[in-house]
Amino acid sequence: MDTITPEQRSYTMSRIRSRDTKPEMIVRRHLHALGLRYRLHDSKLPGRPDIVLPKWHTVIFINGCFWHRHEGCKIATMPKSNVEFWQAKFERNVERDAKGQKALRAAGWHVIVIWECEVKKRLETLPNEIRERLAQ
Repeated sequence: MDTITPEQRSYTMSRIRSRDTKPEMIVRRHLHALGLRYRLHDSKLPGRPDIVLPKWHTVIFINGCFWHRHEGCKIATMPKSNVEFWQAKFERNVERDAKGQKALRAAGWHVIVIWECEVKKRLETLPNEIRERLAQ
């Protein structure tokens, strides 16, 4: 049972951004500080990656654990109300993510997925992941 009115819930949900999220901004600042230049949210690429490093043929997705269903993560909870709607929505999100990443890999792109809960931990390994792509 939801504890707030439908109007309040609608307002709250409308405030959730898909671009320029806090985890995304952290990764972008880190990449820029490393001297890497990138494009954002390229709609020409499948899955519309958050960050595109064209020079390295690499894309980065910064996924929210709740919306993209990070397995085993405490943030990826299931809402208690309207469960059928949420289950279907989450399944569509996961399928769309997998389809986009598969298409990118098939086109020769290197795909890096960073989950919201591991942003700070992955910042240390991100430069090496990109350098590994350079060596290939």
